[in-house]
Amino acid sequence: MNDIGVVRTRITRTDPALVDRLAALDVATVHEAMGRRGLMRPYLRPVYPGARLCGTAVTVLLQPGDNWMMHVAAEQVRPGDVVVAACTTESEDGFFGELLATSMRAHGATGLVVDGGCRDVAELEAMDFPVFSRAVHAKGTVKATLGSVNVPVVCGNALVHPGDVVLADADGVVVIPRAEAAAVADAGEKRRDDEVGKRARLAASELGLDIYSMRGPLEAAGLRYIDDPEDHE
Repeated sequence: MNDIGVVRTRITRTDPALVDRLAALDVATVHEAMGRRGLMRPYLRPVYPGARLCGTAVTVLLQPGDNWMMHVAAEQVRPGDVVVAACTTESEDGFFGELLATSMRAHGATGLVVDGGCRDVAELEAMDFPVFSRAVHAKGTVKATLGSVNVPVVCGNALVHPGDVVLADADGVVVIPRAEAAAVADAGEKRRDDEVGKRARLAASELGLDIYSMRGPLEAAGLRYIDDPEDHE
């Protein structure tokens, strides 16, 4: 089926209560809790320091140098959504800026992830609209070629379905499939809580070698400790 030129107006979003639980976690914790899956490529970076987002995905498939479908997507945004925009081929043009952010926020968007360029960074920071993008680029775009909205997309090498949860912070962007959101929230919260105790033990000078029982496996792998003075002769 050809999904170009399609806008799906009805999508199933992840339960908001699960989104809230995942929003309280960080990207690294969620990624580990998912079995080290779900990360987008590290070139997707926040356009200003401190940007962070979490929400349900409204997906957009763009054509290179063309942001027509961003405007189409704004109509499909509901409160708590994150717009996730992929492109049919690599493009770093400025697909998004202050005016689109104003429009999307008016419909409840909590931010944007775009595998392309973004501009108006100072204005986006001033309005605290978080964007994670492939590039910051002032180059403008046209409105001439159809893409799609709310179809599965590959953004930053990660598959995103409409309604999945997208979480982004200073460490990157992670996608949590809707069907896995409850299990990932459970596993992520357990991991976070376990780290509280480990952090206290490390702060008290206990070594990770002992906390994680590494000494035996290291010895079995052949690690040797040499107590003799180093011989430089």
